[in-house]
Amino acid sequence: MNLLQEVSGAKRIGISGHERPDGDCVGACLSLWQFLKKNFPEAEVKVFLQQPAEIFRELAGYDEIVSDFPREAPFDVFFALDCNEERLGEAGRYFREAVKKINIDHHVSNPGCGDVNLICPKIGSTCEVLYDLFGEEQLDQRLAETLYTGIIHDTGVFQYSNTTPETMRKGAKLISYGFDFPRLVQETFYQRTYIQSQILGRALMESIRFLDGSCIVSAVSRKTMEFYNVTPKDLDGIVNHLRNIKGIHCAVFMYETDIQEYKVSLRSDELVDVSKVAVFFGGGGHVRAAGCTMKGTFYDCINNLSLHIERQLAGQTQAETEESGSALSGQPDR
Repeated sequence: MNLLQEVSGAKRIGISGHERPDGDCVGACLSLWQFLKKNFPEAEVKVFLQQPAEIFRELAGYDEIVSDFPREAPFDVFFALDCNEERLGEAGRYFREAVKKINIDHHVSNPGCGDVNLICPKIGSTCEVLYDLFGEEQLDQRLAETLYTGIIHDTGVFQYSNTTPETMRKGAKLISYGFDFPRLVQETFYQRTYIQSQILGRALMESIRFLDGSCIVSAVSRKTMEFYNVTPKDLDGIVNHLRNIKGIHCAVFMYETDIQEYKVSLRSDELVDVSKVAVFFGGGGHVRAAGCTMKGTFYDCINNLSLHIERQLAGQTQAETEESGSALSGQPDR
C-alpha cells in the first residue's frame, strides 16, 4: 500500500480506532495524523477516539482528538486502525459513510472491512505496520515517539511473543531520534495510580484457579468499580498480572459492563490460542491476547469459556502424547 497515493486528492480525512483505545490504537491514530498533516497540510484531518487515557497526553496530536462524535459530512477518506468496523463504536458511522474506506490492522481475526485493506497478523502492532508504510525518511522525533509508544504497548515492552528481530531493529531506530524513552515506558506502561493498584490487589486476591489449576480467572463487578471509583481504563493490565502467575497457561479477566454482561480479556501461553476462544464468542484478537463481550452470570461465562479452553489444552496434551509415542516407536511424525 502506498499511503500517499491512497490519500492523494482527499480534502477531508478521518481516522479512528477501537473503543477503549490502548497504546497501540492511540499511537497508530496519532502517528497517522502526524504523517498526513505533514504530507497534506491543506487537508482537514480529524482523529476520533473514545476518551483516550491521560497517560498519552504528551503525544503530538493528543489535544486534537475528538471524543464526542458529532455529526460530520462524509469524509473523502476514513481510516479504521487496529480493528475492524464492528469495534469502531460511534465512529463506525463515519467509516461507513466515507467515500473511501481504508482498514489497517494486525489482528489475525480481522478479515478486512475497507475498500482498501492491509492486515498484517505476523507484525506485532499496528504502529509497526505504519512504520513500514511511512518509510524512515518521514520520521522525526515526535513521530518516532508516537510510533514507539504503540509498539511497546502491544509487545509488552518487547517481551511478548509477537516481538521479532525486525521489531527490535525498528525500536532501536526510533529511540535514536532522542526522545526520553525510559520515561515514556515508565509513565505509559508501568506506572499505576494508588486506586489502580488497589483494584489490582483486589482482583488478584479474589482470583480463582480452574481446570486443575492451569487457568485462572478474576472478575470485577460494577458495584466494586463504583466503590473504588475506577473506570475500565483503570483495569488495563490486570489480566497480564494473572497470566504471569507460575503454572498458569490461560488467564481470564472480566469486568461487568451491564446487568449480566461482561467484557472479557484473555491471555495465554503457547498451549492455548485465545483468539479462537474469543472469536467463538464474537470477539477477536491475537493468538496469545484476545477479548470478547459475553452475556450471562459470571458462572455462565466462565463455564462456557472453560469448555473451549479445555478442548485446546486437551488437544495439546494429546498432540504431545502422540509425538512422544511416535518418537519412542521410531516412526516419523504425521
